[in-house]
Amino acid sequence: MDRTAWIAVILCVIGLFAWQIWSSRQAVPRPAVVTTPSPAGPGVSATPTPSPAVTVAPQPTGAAAAPSATPPPFEERTETLRNSDVELHFTNRGGGIAEAILPNYLAEHGESVTLNSPSRLPIGAIIDDPTAPLLPEYTIAHEENTVTLEYVMAEQVTIRKKFSFAKTNEKKENFVATLDVDFVNSGAQPYANPGYFFAVGSAAPIHANDYPSYTRLVWLPTGGGTKGIDVGWFAEGGGLLGIGQHPARPYYTQSVNSAEWVAASSQFFTSLVVPLTGKADAVWGKRFDINPARKTYGLEGAMHLPGFKVEVGQTYTSSFQLYLGPKLYHRLARLDHNEAEVMEFGVFKIICQALLNILNTLHSFLGNYAAAILALTTIVKLSLWPLQNKATSSMRRMSALSPKIQELREKYKDDPTRMNQEVMKLYKEYGINPVGGCLPMLIQIPIFFGLFTMLRQAVELRGASFLWIKDLSQPDTVGHLPILGWPINVLPLIMAATSFWMTHLTPKSGDPTQQRMMMFMPIIFIVFCYNFAAALALYYTAQNLFSILQLYQNRKQPMPTLEKLPKRARK
Repeated sequence: MDRTAWIAVILCVIGLFAWQIWSSRQAVPRPAVVTTPSPAGPGVSATPTPSPAVTVAPQPTGAAAAPSATPPPFEERTETLRNSDVELHFTNRGGGIAEAILPNYLAEHGESVTLNSPSRLPIGAIIDDPTAPLLPEYTIAHEENTVTLEYVMAEQVTIRKKFSFAKTNEKKENFVATLDVDFVNSGAQPYANPGYFFAVGSAAPIHANDYPSYTRLVWLPTGGGTKGIDVGWFAEGGGLLGIGQHPARPYYTQSVNSAEWVAASSQFFTSLVVPLTGKADAVWGKRFDINPARKTYGLEGAMHLPGFKVEVGQTYTSSFQLYLGPKLYHRLARLDHNEAEVMEFGVFKIICQALLNILNTLHSFLGNYAAAILALTTIVKLSLWPLQNKATSSMRRMSALSPKIQELREKYKDDPTRMNQEVMKLYKEYGINPVGGCLPMLIQIPIFFGLFTMLRQAVELRGASFLWIKDLSQPDTVGHLPILGWPINVLPLIMAATSFWMTHLTPKSGDPTQQRMMMFMPIIFIVFCYNFAAALALYYTAQNLFSILQLYQNRKQPMPTLEKLPKRARK
């Protein structure tokens, strides 16, 4: 290698170390501003206020909480609704779902995955101001498939909430619950509500090595793509050279254009609320501590709904649909309000959908997700096999042309412009495309990023094992380096080794830039993939092995002969 190539290799290695340092810092974000706990208990304001009525409009970000009355102490009571997929625990503290337990999904230490936290706002709580929430005592009753909670406000308006599972025998609806909220005006005056906040629940990391970007508040504006923030938004920001620097932010509040739904979402699970009788016009979020010793954070959210008026003796009803479960695309896609957009596939949506559907279809036949990934790799590679053969042939012709190109470089070394013109003229004379060898790689890039985007949220891979890999959805860490503590992930290292092997076998073209790019690709990919799902590294390693097999087969072919094209053909 020349000096430039060695400099580039050194820079890539430095980039690898910088990436590891940055990743470790991202996994432990700076703490947010900590406020003194309220003596009234979790989620209850200790500041006096005149009335518990739901009458406060959205506050700007970081606004001070409005004064609010503290409910008298009461004993918390709970009721439970369950089916084969989810167990909902309801609380009379604020009248909502304290937690949703998923018995068929295990967390990192073997306990069932739990959505929301009993110490946070209950899902379905109706509150004035989420920055200083009032969670009064509701009466609670359980009848067959329904839990009913009631609370009478000072204006003699009864809030009656009826939670139930969707009335269907289809398993795809097991994670869906419905909620009807009645505002019954039994007072002597019409009741006008200018708007209220509705709690959508909280999200927390499932695994110790989850990135902060996985814990998100997500919403879907009408007619647009998903929007969202993660827990990193709340951290103090140093900015770039002091530009954009800001202190830690305690709350997030944002007006939205009639959101279809709002969700608190982790890497693989979500609590998603769809308002059926109106659209949300604002969202609110707050970061909270989960494990102060490890400095991990969760995120809770709420949506703001427009106001209404209830005449004396009348009832206003607002309905909601709740999805509380894993991000199973094939089940979310069957719902009626674009709930599958919570996957946030982005620009690779079509590719992600196709790959996920193929992967699940292969799994239905093979019964193992590692085998399904290998089968998917085989399908992709066989589809690109003819194109790769053509690209390799082009690269071999480039390699044969290298002596002539080198002569031109020596001849015109003092005139780079003339040199490039003569080299391009030489390519045209022999009918060679200088970037023909890169075409298969360019086609594979959207497939790779589609797989990366899909696999990082594919809950189907959780717990799927392969050889030493315990969980295909996580890095295949087998240990940590002493002193530094960096994880040792075997499969990305194997992936890098096969990439270097493949680069060594690839015919060397006459273009030094293309040669350097091919040489640096293994380093770039190991930096990019080192701490992501083992499933992605498994796919790319298998693809490299197929490419190596194809290169060995192509090397057995006779070396192509160079012939100048007729002048008409050159055009």
